[in-house]
Amino acid sequence: MKHFIIIVLLFTSLQSNAQEVFHQIKESKKQKMIVYGSDSCHSCLDTKAFLKEKKVKFTYYDIDINKAKEQEMLLKLQKNNISIHTLSLPVVDNKGDVFLNKGNLQEFLKVLAKKIEKDEN
Repeated sequence: MKHFIIIVLLFTSLQSNAQEVFHQIKESKKQKMIVYGSDSCHSCLDTKAFLKEKKVKFTYYDIDINKAKEQEMLLKLQKNNISIHTLSLPVVDNKGDVFLNKGNLQEFLKVLAKKIEKDEN
């Protein structure tokens, strides 16, 4: 009987955590695009200009100034199994789809454009 109670408690705990994660993912998909960057980062400034040119609604957080948003970004990267050891800005959260610039800005903007186009359809 003791084992049954432990299993039920464990299952209930796991189910509660799964529901919380599902709720967070669902909520992040409702949000508009979020860009985490730095105003001292040329790639970040170019990405902001690119999104404005494409008339994409987004929220921008300068992680040099807003440390809470920096922590939020790092948590999102970890939850999406993206290594923070080779972090390159900007980091984009497009309705729960988190990705970052891997050093080649033109390739990053192509990926971003494809995701924008997919969202529009």
